[in-house]
Amino acid sequence: MIKILFVCLGNICRSPMAEFVMKDLIDKKNLTGKFFISSAATSAEEIGNPVHHGTQNKLRELGISTAGKYAVQLKKKDYCNYDYILGMEQRNVTEIMRIVGGDPKGKVKRLLDYSSSPRDIADPWYTGDFDTTYYDVKEGCETLLDTILKSQGIN
Repeated sequence: MIKILFVCLGNICRSPMAEFVMKDLIDKKNLTGKFFISSAATSAEEIGNPVHHGTQNKLRELGISTAGKYAVQLKKKDYCNYDYILGMEQRNVTEIMRIVGGDPKGKVKRLLDYSSSPRDIADPWYTGDFDTTYYDVKEGCETLLDTILKSQGIN
């Protein structure tokens, strides 16, 4: 099973959006049993809170539910439990490295490092632009999934 963890500052906007977009992409390819997908925060600010209403609303428009998701914090042991740990921006990557204590296996990257245009994904908590965040997250999830499927020889 391929295990992917998406990480952002609070685990209420970008990383749960990536979690549920990726789950939807995997489900549509009938690959659900081959993957475990989750998300976490680098900070403790939002722990226990539900997904931000802006993320919920955007995904609901697309028929994607975030029901049952509450913010959790990244733990050092997560490094051993996941194959891919993906921050939404460079600041997340820096904090992930601090929490897990380094990246000897090369598991930690920004989500859009897998795209043809590597960049940070803006935080809609500050921008208010959940549409742009969604398009960036979708691009990252699609290119990450394609990369994984090719590397694993999965059609």
